[in-house]
Amino acid sequence: MAGRRMIPLLVLAAAFLAAAAAGAGSNSKSSVVFELIHWERPTWTELARNDRERMAFISSRGRRRAAETGTARARARAKPSKAAPASEAFAMPLSSGAYTGTGQYFVRFRVGTPAQPFLLVADTGSDLTWVKCLRPAAADEPAFEAGYGYGAPAPGVSSPLPAPSSSSPPPHGRVFRPDDSRTWAPIPCSSETCTASLPFSLAACPTPGSPCAYDYRYKDGSAARGTVGTDSATIALSGTGRGAAAAAASSRRQQRRAKLRGVVLGCTTSYNGDSFVASDGVLSLGYSNLSFASRAAGRFGGRFSYCLVDHLAPRNATSYLTFGPNPALAPAARTACAGTPAAVPGARQTPLLLDHRLRPFYAVTVNGISVDGELLKIPRLVWDIEKGGGTILDSGTSLTVLASPAYRVVVAALSKKLAGLPRVTMDPFEYCYNWTSPSTGEDLAVPVPDLALHLAGSARLQPPAKSYVIDAAPGVKCIGVQEGEWPGVSVIGNILQQEHLWEFDIKNRRLRFMRSRCTQ
Repeated sequence: MAGRRMIPLLVLAAAFLAAAAAGAGSNSKSSVVFELIHWERPTWTELARNDRERMAFISSRGRRRAAETGTARARARAKPSKAAPASEAFAMPLSSGAYTGTGQYFVRFRVGTPAQPFLLVADTGSDLTWVKCLRPAAADEPAFEAGYGYGAPAPGVSSPLPAPSSSSPPPHGRVFRPDDSRTWAPIPCSSETCTASLPFSLAACPTPGSPCAYDYRYKDGSAARGTVGTDSATIALSGTGRGAAAAAASSRRQQRRAKLRGVVLGCTTSYNGDSFVASDGVLSLGYSNLSFASRAAGRFGGRFSYCLVDHLAPRNATSYLTFGPNPALAPAARTACAGTPAAVPGARQTPLLLDHRLRPFYAVTVNGISVDGELLKIPRLVWDIEKGGGTILDSGTSLTVLASPAYRVVVAALSKKLAGLPRVTMDPFEYCYNWTSPSTGEDLAVPVPDLALHLAGSARLQPPAKSYVIDAAPGVKCIGVQEGEWPGVSVIGNILQQEHLWEFDIKNRRLRFMRSRCTQ
C-alpha cells in the first residue's frame, strides 16, 4: 500500500462511483468526515526502506505513464451522479498507523449491504479501492498468472517480476464477503470498464460474462489478485459548521446515513507481501476517474480534505478525511467583490497540477526552498515536470524525498546551521546529531533553522521543525529528508504534511493548506 509495509497495495486503488445519497433528508448543512487513525512507533530504518520501495513504484509508474500516447488514454464512462447541495459533505475518522509499525494513515470504511466495516490505508497514490475478500472462485474466472499492475515495470522498460507465491486472507481476519452483500455486482471482463479503464486488469477473458480479474504487482515483490465489482458504501452525513468533534459525536449517534452506490471495488482473494498485514485494504484517494476520491469529490462539491495528526501522537488521536466543504476552511464572510469568498486567516493556496504523467498523484509547482529566509540555489529543472522532475504530495510516503540535486543543497544548508552539534551515525539518515547536554542530560537549547517550501501563487509551506529535524532516538535528532533519484520526482511525505489541513479542490484545480493541530 502506499509506502511502508502497506505500501504498494494502496497503489491499486479502484474507484468509487459517488451516486445517489439515500436518505438525504432535511438539514442541508451536512458533511462527510472520515476519521484518521494513529498507533505504535515504527523504526526509521523500516520507514525509509518502505519509502524506497514506494519511490521505486512511483518511478516505474511515471515511466509507464510517459510511454502511453495521449490519445490512447481511456476514460471511465460512469453515469454522473446527482451532486449534493453545495453545503453538504461527509467525514471519516482518520488516524496514524504507527502502532502497527507502518508510516501510513488509516481510515474506517463501510461497504456492502448490509454494511461491513473495514480499516483501510488512505492513499493519495492509489486509484483502486480494494478490500481483502473471501469467496469461492468461479469456474469461468481467469487464472492469476502473468499480469502486472502500476507497480510493475512498463512494457519495454525492464523485465517483468517473477510470479509471486500466493496466500489467502486468514479466516479470522476482517474480510469482505461479496455473496453476503445484496448490492455487490461483478464487472464483466468484456466491459469497457475492465478493458479500457482498469490498466491493472488481466487480458484473459474466458467468456464475456466472466468477472474482470486483476493481478497487481509491486516493486518489492508483493502482489494482490482478485476480481473487480461495484457495491455501495455507507457514509454518515454531519453538519459542516460544527467542527470535527461535533461531527464525531453526530456520527456516533448515527443521525443521517447515505449510500454511495456504484463504488468500484477490488475483491482481493489472494495476496502476498508484508504490505497487506496491518490493514484490510486500500482507500483510493488518487486522481483518477475510478478512484474513491474523484467520485466522492464529484458528488460533494469537487473537493476533499484531510488533516494528519502528528505521526507519533497517542493511539487514540484522530482527525478526519472530509469530502465536501470543510468548516475550518469555510470563510465567515464574503467580500463585496462579486461574492468572492473572504480569505481564511492562515490559509495558503497554490495551483493543483493534475498532469497525466504523474497520475494518480497530485502535483504542485515548487519555485524554491529557503533555509532561515535564504533562498537556496537549486536547479529549476528539478521542479519541472517537462524536464523529468516535479513535486507530488503523497500520503503513502513517510519521509520527504528530494531529487538528488535539491537534496544535496538542502541538507548542506541545514547541516551548516547545525555544525556546532556533535555528529552521530544512525541509519538510514545521513545527518544526525547528539542533542543532549553532557552536563545536564537535557536537550540542548539549539535553535532549528527555519525551512520553507515556496510554491506557485506566493504560497509558502513552513512546517514545524519536528517535521524535518526529527527525533530519531533519545537525545538524537536527524535531518529527516531522503535523497531521491535524478531525473525523478520529489515527494512531500506525510511527516512533512503533518499538523496541516490540506484541501484538494479537484474541480477548481487548487490546493489549500493551513497549520492545524488536527484535533478539536
